[in-house]
Amino acid sequence: MISYAPFYETLKKKGITTYKLINTFGVSRSLIDRLKHNKPISTLTLNDLCSFLDCRVEDILVYIKT
Repeated sequence: MISYAPFYETLKKKGITTYKLINTFGVSRSLIDRLKHNKPISTLTLNDLCSFLDCRVEDILVYIKT
């Protein structure tokens, strides 16, 4: 299972809110909802998030073996 818990930790560390992601970087509310509920996202979206947040993939998601 993929968890996006590191995404929220990264936002906190960088002092970025989901509001800022939506209004400054143009991230959709539906994407925020997908991340919140650990739903799949595309690698292109993952690339964009890493670019916006200046971080690595590991700072966005983690694989949890079930």
